[in-house]
Amino acid sequence: MFPDSDVPHHDDITKHGGRVRSFGHERGNWASYVYTAFHPCEEFWDMLEELESVARKHGITLTKMEEFHISLSQTVILRHHWINPFVQSLRDRLSSVRRFLCVADQLKVYVNKEKTRTFLGLEVVTGHQQLLEVVSEVDKSLQEFDLETFYQNPSFHVSLAWCLGEVTKNLQGSCLLELQKVVDEFEDSDVLTRFYANEIRCKCGNKVMTIPLH
Repeated sequence: MFPDSDVPHHDDITKHGGRVRSFGHERGNWASYVYTAFHPCEEFWDMLEELESVARKHGITLTKMEEFHISLSQTVILRHHWINPFVQSLRDRLSSVRRFLCVADQLKVYVNKEKTRTFLGLEVVTGHQQLLEVVSEVDKSLQEFDLETFYQNPSFHVSLAWCLGEVTKNLQGSCLLELQKVVDEFEDSDVLTRFYANEIRCKCGNKVMTIPLH
């Protein structure tokens, strides 16, 4: 299911917008993370277009995310033979978790650990406690494999768009107030920013395993 390749991997940053890997590719190692997906409706993209337009007025060019989710783990490295046991551990620990509502309607600015990218995200205001409970179980599975657990006091959020570099200050202040006004005043924004966490996913390389919630 996860064949090892003997062909050496060369990371070409021109193929992914100048983004830099936080760790090198190594045969038999799989960059993996746990998350719950957010599937936006068509009107959500219209709201994103308006957010991009406001950011451009402040001299910031944002690139929309290709998919949307709430991270429930850091990106960790799983060895090939760990993947199935790790996912089974997640299934066992999350078997009694019920689906829950999330509302993410507060804009916030984030920067990655390497300070190579800045993100505009919607912070979760409803569902935070349930997400903490899921993370607690995910952390236990990570600890079984001596892997790094999630951040302390996490700000759960859906990343909307990003730009290269550490430009937090440029997106704060009046810019962030204008961006938040777009969200607050957008038609049906209360519908666009709420969704149910129906499943937990684990992505290993390009393989995604799904754990449904009841």
